[in-house]
Amino acid sequence: MPNLLHYQMLDGFLMETCVDSVESAINAERGGAGRIELCSNLLEGGTTPSTGLLQVVKENVKIPVYVMIRPRGGDFLYSDWELEVMKRDIEQMKNHEADGLVFGVLTEDGHVDSELCMDLLAASRPLPVTFHRAFDMVLDPVVALETLVSLGFERILTSGCDSSALEGLPVIKRLVEQAKGRIVIMPGGGITERNLQRILEGSGVQEFHCSARSSRDSTMKYRNPNVSMGGSLSVPEYAIKVADGTKVRTLNAIAKNTL
Repeated sequence: MPNLLHYQMLDGFLMETCVDSVESAINAERGGAGRIELCSNLLEGGTTPSTGLLQVVKENVKIPVYVMIRPRGGDFLYSDWELEVMKRDIEQMKNHEADGLVFGVLTEDGHVDSELCMDLLAASRPLPVTFHRAFDMVLDPVVALETLVSLGFERILTSGCDSSALEGLPVIKRLVEQAKGRIVIMPGGGITERNLQRILEGSGVQEFHCSARSSRDSTMKYRNPNVSMGGSLSVPEYAIKVADGTKVRTLNAIAKNTL
């Protein structure tokens, strides 16, 4: 087990930072994150990153890197083709030294798809797997938690089935009590330095998930204001969102003082 991860848990908590670039991964580690969730496309809640990104991140950070396996944005009801893509991506990420994986699959009526999750978990072995915020879209979180325990997921990333972890705090607290240590409950969704203490104190969790990002201006000198690469979605073309080492450090300090 990496020393830094061991150190984090000695502090009584672990901060996971979701990142979509090498720069963000390095900033997260420097700021004191204990684990990275590596994605592409954070604007859509994260999709599968390239193996190139995983390789370069692994060459530049020592903390564990868990890789998102999500073939597209939108819902978590996948076609046979999409599931085949997920299996191939799992294979590729294992070959390129991912430390863990992150995915979730639901049925059309809002339950965890046990059968498909079992197939993906089998493909993932021996890596640990987090069930991501597909959990926040389930019909019944109490039933879903028991299903995920029986399937063998390592943790659940959740905002408490609400728009943010702060608003979902009562549900997160109940999930922690229900889990009784059988599966890790990790709050995520809108966690900032302003609400982290309330979330940690109100839930009894030992891990939390954040992006801790700031906007950084592009260094492009020539700019064409008439063109956007994002179609109708108006994403600023000349601003880059990056994990902010200072924000990560601040969150780390708050967690240390709280737990």
